[in-house]
Amino acid sequence: MQNKETNLQNDIRLALSETCVIFRGNVGGFYTDYGGYISTGLPKGFPDLFGFRKRDGKMVFIEVKTAKGRVRKEQAHFMEVMDGYDVLHGIARSVEEAEAIVR
Repeated sequence: MQNKETNLQNDIRLALSETCVIFRGNVGGFYTDYGGYISTGLPKGFPDLFGFRKRDGKMVFIEVKTAKGRVRKEQAHFMEVMDGYDVLHGIARSVEEAEAIVR
């Protein structure tokens, strides 16, 4: 069973599919047979969803949170850094908030 945030990510991806190409950033880790830990995926703070708006190719970064979800320090820092660039970015707690980010 998927958690509420994963369901919201999927709802946002579907809702934005007409206007954007959106990818989900998957991360995880595992232990090797020899006991070493390997972390896969993206750096800490990288948003859950990323891609581009179809009409102009503008990059999109969306951190998805449930109504009660808390933004981690690394996630807030990523968004602050993006403030300095001409990209679409933000934190979405609903499909409507995600749509507003890419408008």
